[in-house]
Amino acid sequence: MENLKDKYKKEVLPALKEEFGYANVMSVPKIEKVTLNVGLGDKYKDSGYIAIVEDTMNRISGQKPVQTKARKSIAGFKIREGNVVGLKVTLRGNQMWAFLDKLVNITFPRVSDFRGVGPKAVDKSGNFSYGFKEHVAFPEIRPDEIETIHGLEVNITTTAPDYAQGMALFTKLGFPFKKDK
Repeated sequence: MENLKDKYKKEVLPALKEEFGYANVMSVPKIEKVTLNVGLGDKYKDSGYIAIVEDTMNRISGQKPVQTKARKSIAGFKIREGNVVGLKVTLRGNQMWAFLDKLVNITFPRVSDFRGVGPKAVDKSGNFSYGFKEHVAFPEIRPDEIETIHGLEVNITTTAPDYAQGMALFTKLGFPFKKDK
């Protein structure tokens, strides 16, 4: 079975070039980066929870997450400037393609009651965003080991100039979008 990077180079790139009439291969839409993000919510003070989330993100992405800190204090949420409010990982290159391959072929089918990704997951700039309610769908997470379940957001940034080209890119890569009825 070929991986997603090879599929992009052999099938998707020529198909997009022909479909949208690009003269140059370098102007065809491509994926720049994948960003994984977890917001800590009201558990931002719990260092044990932060360590658990950091460990699961490390397992899922294969790289250590960066802690995102509050830029300003918000009294209503009892957040002070400098508090850790989330964790993020940015993947590029081969790690990015390996993660996308795993996302499309393994993770999406493992989500319970999965009916496909809605077409609104692609924004007007051709980027993709999807939020998992439970991080358990990823194959690196063993259900018997987890202590707490948290969500995870996946953002895929592309060079596509608009929705149609971004949607065509993701569809040709094999992302399981819902069929319109």
